[in-house]
Amino acid sequence: MDILDKINSDLVEAMKARDGVRTITLRGIKSAIKYREIEKGENIVEDDVIAVLSSMAKKHRDSIDQYGKAGRDDLVVNEKGELEIVLSYLPEQLDRAELEKLVDAVISELGAEGPSGIGAVMKTIMPKVKGRADGKMVKEIVSSRLS
Repeated sequence: MDILDKINSDLVEAMKARDGVRTITLRGIKSAIKYREIEKGENIVEDDVIAVLSSMAKKHRDSIDQYGKAGRDDLVVNEKGELEIVLSYLPEQLDRAELEKLVDAVISELGAEGPSGIGAVMKTIMPKVKGRADGKMVKEIVSSRLS
């Protein structure tokens, strides 16, 4: 079962169970996927769905950060709940140690040195971790390694 089919079946289950947060989140995911499909002008593939989910996860993380800074703990809890739902459809996320190993491998493969090599390393590593790691964390690790 692909991700889109899983989302559709989970939406039906959430609606039957009257799970408001899950229903709203899944409808938002479906809407974003449909929007991407219209934008492309053709049926989307699994990689497009993963890209949409990754983008939504990034937006939720940013919202959590902003609401936390504003002292809106009620909204932080809501965003975290929605983020968990979005993350459940993404491929298993890489932990920091695995990500550091990948970054080190790419740096040695490219022979990158200093801050001027950050762009080349990022360009090479991001397709490898697509949907499995937060780009912000990847950039942080790459920057720390090449500084």
